[in-house]
Amino acid sequence: MPAPVRRKLLFLCLSISASALVLAGSATGSVGAPPAESPNARGIQDIYWVLVGVAGVIFVLVEGALLLFVIRYRNRGRPRDVEGPQVRGHTRLELIWTAIPVLILVGIMAVVFYKLPGIKDVPAAGAAGPKLTVHVEGRQFYWRYTYPNGAVSIDELVAPAQRPVELIVTAPARDVIHSWWVPPLAGKIDAIPGKVNHTWFEADHPAVYQGQCAEFCGIQHALMLTRVRIVPATEYASWVTRQLHISADIGRQTFLGACGPCHGPEGKGLIGPPLQGNATLASRARLFVLLEHGKRAMPPVGKDWSQRELNDLAAYVQKEFASGG
Repeated sequence: MPAPVRRKLLFLCLSISASALVLAGSATGSVGAPPAESPNARGIQDIYWVLVGVAGVIFVLVEGALLLFVIRYRNRGRPRDVEGPQVRGHTRLELIWTAIPVLILVGIMAVVFYKLPGIKDVPAAGAAGPKLTVHVEGRQFYWRYTYPNGAVSIDELVAPAQRPVELIVTAPARDVIHSWWVPPLAGKIDAIPGKVNHTWFEADHPAVYQGQCAEFCGIQHALMLTRVRIVPATEYASWVTRQLHISADIGRQTFLGACGPCHGPEGKGLIGPPLQGNATLASRARLFVLLEHGKRAMPPVGKDWSQRELNDLAAYVQKEFASGG
């Protein structure tokens, strides 16, 4: 291959590699992790940046050495059937390139094990009070949060600022695997039927943080979103007390989480049929059978619901859609 052609080919390869890096960065928005708003999220972010830094240094060294050797040991007019100078049996060099990766891995492990307790262990208390425990259930197609006083919310977790919140995460026995993930607050944690997992966060200040299911859990997975609303401690205390008695709101939330992804948030149909005037909604008994057993493509979304959840949802859908108006 003539020298000018080889140079053009090398330039083309380098251009394609650089373009791929730029496109990858633009696709993710940034090479950085999202802003961390909780101590355990900051621990995860610290490990992330260590890995990015180590990977970046290795990339530069390897690619730099590759380019150096390509240029240093290029053909230079030598006939194609003649081998260049050969180097064999460099024991010291072989030991070095074996030892360096081992040392890099040991260093990464040291950082991870140093940060792990701060990521995993839940503090007993924070500036605003003792640890709060919330039960989280991943269900097709929504997140159900149960608070210590028995209050329930759907798809939105409300929690006090500057107070550790432990999440006990699971899924009903007949459901599928989900994964709770609100990046600024904590790492991903799987919601597995029959298994209990734990994670936690302690938000720094009032704000709203968006999250999602990070495990492909079937049809309409992309709509299985959640959010965490952090409020002052006094506001949380009054909210969780009120939430215990707001049946109509629970019915609406349950509809939006369990039914809306298929039937549409206004019941006008999406991948499921429209609900306005549907005869099944007129009878609570038939509606309960449908929710608990499913029908054709519809899964039994209400299989493990309490009677209160069934009643709250029935009251909401009958008020909104059963009239046919």
